[in-house]
Amino acid sequence: MDQARVKISQQHALLIESLRGLGWTDGELLGISGRGELPKDGSVFRFDYEELREFAVREPEAYASAVREGYRIKFNTLGGLRSWLYLAFGEEPHIDRRPGLEGVSAILTGAQLAKLRNALAYGWQVLEVGESLAEGRATYRIEPAAR
Repeated sequence: MDQARVKISQQHALLIESLRGLGWTDGELLGISGRGELPKDGSVFRFDYEELREFAVREPEAYASAVREGYRIKFNTLGGLRSWLYLAFGEEPHIDRRPGLEGVSAILTGAQLAKLRNALAYGWQVLEVGESLAEGRATYRIEPAAR
């Protein structure tokens, strides 16, 4: 894991991944502070992208680094992690909220696994739990490192 990645809030990571899911390029993300109208989010998340623009204006170096080089999320919640996986990779992960078994399971490629490991907040672990029927993918469980 890259120790030098800029740390950003889970909410800012969700906003970045949501806009990437809408087809925004790094160049468009980097230009958000000077952009006129921002898209209206019609998803269940109801994101307000103005919050991301404010972050880009308030902390331009951190924001640019997060877009260009990637980021580490400061603190993940179980629901936020599920949402991030969905937004970043486009597939619904499975969430387990049973006491003592909390975690999220997802089928990932090697590249997706690398992105997850780089972005995941400290205090979480990623375990391979099985192969997928789809070649080049495996099932992983993301759970708190300590219970």
